[in-house]
Amino acid sequence: MSSYLKVSGTKVVDGDGKEVVLRGAGLGGWMNMENFISGYPGCEFQIRTALAEVVGPIKSEFFFDKFLEYFFQEEDAKFFKSLGLNCIRLPFNYRHFEDDLNPLVLKEEGFKHLDRVIDLCAQQGIYTILDLHAAAGGQNTDWHCDAGTHIANFWLHKDFQDRTIWLWKELAKHYANNKWIAGYNPLNEPADPTHTAVIKFYDQVHDTIRSVDTEHVIFSDGNTFASDFSHFGDMHKKWQNTAYSIHDYSGYGFPASPEDYVSSDEQRRRMKNSYKRKREWMDQHGLCVWNGEWGPVYARKQYDGLATDDINERRYKVLKDQLAIYNQDRLSWSIWLYKDIGFQGMVYVSQETSYTVLLKDFLAKKHRLAVDAWGADTAQVQHIYQPLINHITKEIPQENQNLYPFPVWKLSDRVGRLSRSILVTEYLVKEWAEHFRGKSEAELDEIAKSFKFENCLHRDGLNKILMDNAQTRSSS
Repeated sequence: MSSYLKVSGTKVVDGDGKEVVLRGAGLGGWMNMENFISGYPGCEFQIRTALAEVVGPIKSEFFFDKFLEYFFQEEDAKFFKSLGLNCIRLPFNYRHFEDDLNPLVLKEEGFKHLDRVIDLCAQQGIYTILDLHAAAGGQNTDWHCDAGTHIANFWLHKDFQDRTIWLWKELAKHYANNKWIAGYNPLNEPADPTHTAVIKFYDQVHDTIRSVDTEHVIFSDGNTFASDFSHFGDMHKKWQNTAYSIHDYSGYGFPASPEDYVSSDEQRRRMKNSYKRKREWMDQHGLCVWNGEWGPVYARKQYDGLATDDINERRYKVLKDQLAIYNQDRLSWSIWLYKDIGFQGMVYVSQETSYTVLLKDFLAKKHRLAVDAWGADTAQVQHIYQPLINHITKEIPQENQNLYPFPVWKLSDRVGRLSRSILVTEYLVKEWAEHFRGKSEAELDEIAKSFKFENCLHRDGLNKILMDNAQTRSSS
């Protein structure tokens, strides 16, 4: 690799000025674990604490280190490259690099697996984008901030922001000379209710990164879960070598879809309009757009039975229609996600592995209780929560019902997050950890090996569609 990638107008280009369209996936659930990806309840910090209590801190640390080791290895990188994909987004949690009780002290061991995977990808000619998915205090209202609350405290405490800016300086110093890194994604899906603090933060983190690294692209998410750039104004004139990231999930690709997706003219029109609204500010100013997350979730036979194949064919229609829109714009994108236990990943852990066998009944219970917010199917529990929704709707004036981050969170979403995804999950954390009681290091190693590429199945329908759309001919 002889040169860094750069932003030139609406494009990402190499050192010769040749367009590079970045297409790939996010390695979600790895250095920022997520409940629906690997099957635990609640937040990562909760299960790490619970597992240490059950098996002891040494065995717990051993298990999680092995999980990180096996989750992405050379075989994964080779498979990814074989599909024609050229970029992996690497979400990570600030806790790998800093402790809350020892702030502003860099944990060098945090680089161990991140460096390893960046190098594996480089060996296959795959670019990487570093994504701070969980910042201190929580930059948005959801579980993937690993904050355990629905309040985005990142925006309420200067300390959290200062620590994040410090961390990005350390990261940029460490990776400044690595040309296989396409760039830095400083904050995943910010949800700043003022819409102005996020601009100030981006300005500070831009200047901090540029003080030690003038070369790498900065990929900045829009506010409110990477959907809103309406308050960004003219800041793009100051921010050099910057692309702007939308997250373009379509509601048609989820269990809560308002109707079956049949690829009608009206459905495709709505899908395109939603996408165009998200990138409107960039198009007005001739700026570079990157779609940092998108993609449907998929039905599973153990939960959806005979309807599984029909549901998934509809989801593939959503996928194809989104890609048709993106191809018109030669859009760079990173689908969510590469690997999981069977809900959304390009590859997913087999039901025959020691991990899924160990947790089979627990995973079924978690699905029935709809405690994971992502793609939740509330059919078996809606009768429990609907009276609370009705109660709030009746007692609270309409004008006070749409609390931020509305419309991304509607009233029913807020009730679900607080009651199912925060409250009920607290009572499931210990139950998850108890499955590991009495396990030896050898047994824990075998459980972690469940996430190795050789123990995963491939979602062939998804991968074929991605392969068919991976390559966009470069233009000068």
